[in-house]
Amino acid sequence: MPKVVTFGEIMLRLAPEGYKRFAQADRFEATFGGGEANVAVSLSCLGADAAFVTKLPDSELGRAAVNSLRRFGVDTSKIAWGGKRLGIYFLEKGASQRPSKVIYDRAGSAVAEASPADFDWSKIFEGADWFHFTGITPAISDNAAELCRLACVAAKAAGLTVSCDLNYRKNLWSREKAGAVMSGLMGYVDVCVANEEDAADVFGIRAENTDVGAGELSFEGYAGVAGEMRARFGFTKVAITLRGSISASDNRWAAMLLAEGGIYFSREYPIHIVDRVGGGDSFCAGLIHSLLAGKDPAAALEFAVAASCLKHSVEGDFNLISAAEVEALLKGGGGGRVQR
Repeated sequence: MPKVVTFGEIMLRLAPEGYKRFAQADRFEATFGGGEANVAVSLSCLGADAAFVTKLPDSELGRAAVNSLRRFGVDTSKIAWGGKRLGIYFLEKGASQRPSKVIYDRAGSAVAEASPADFDWSKIFEGADWFHFTGITPAISDNAAELCRLACVAAKAAGLTVSCDLNYRKNLWSREKAGAVMSGLMGYVDVCVANEEDAADVFGIRAENTDVGAGELSFEGYAGVAGEMRARFGFTKVAITLRGSISASDNRWAAMLLAEGGIYFSREYPIHIVDRVGGGDSFCAGLIHSLLAGKDPAAALEFAVAASCLKHSVEGDFNLISAAEVEALLKGGGGGRVQR
């Protein structure tokens, strides 16, 4: 079974019940999540061998975060222990025309202050086939950015495929710094994933005939974006998720993939959103899983989009969807009828 290693930060997620606003909340639901941790859980649920690497405080909260991963079969044996605190993020879920809001409380977290001595990448990558990280991790601190670089160097030396989800977060760093840091990391990346805004925010590469705010996306324009990204950085594959926002509650969901043999566009799904956090992470996991399984680019893209479509129906960061459920949707089982 192919093995995937992901590296990043897992955080405590605190959210008001249902669709309450922060100002209304007198209690918060506590779960865990974070980009690369979400990918690892999703991969494990799809049947892959997935390991998550981070640094966590040796406390009850750190152990609870690890247990949230272990319960879904993620390998946590390479996690480093130490540091002062676990990162936190607060989520207010949007509805209708009111957007969701995220507030970060992660400064000084264990992984943000981790050092190269905390991780022996040559041992971590033993027996692994794929390494995945996101643009969120290098954004949390200069230390974390350097750890991402060292991990990429070791992954390439070990012959792994490296993927990165650009995942630009304006609350963590500026476009200018993101562009400089991520450009330095892209030379190690084989498979780059972005959403409809990332390439413009990080690299200044914009799609023609597109208004993201209005939900008007030109698929052909994003083919040009993917081509320019590949020409600039030498990626073997570029995937871009395409979210047409009707409202916070309803979206159109699709993606495109530039790969050997051409450009591929997926089926578009109309989705009613239960929880959109982790939608891009579930796409990454679906793409990694299907490519490692030997699917051709078109089939891999359809699997990834279907997996992430289903994620929007699942509460929490983690995509608790099996490969069989994804395949059922691909075969036309999207009517939502009760399974007895």
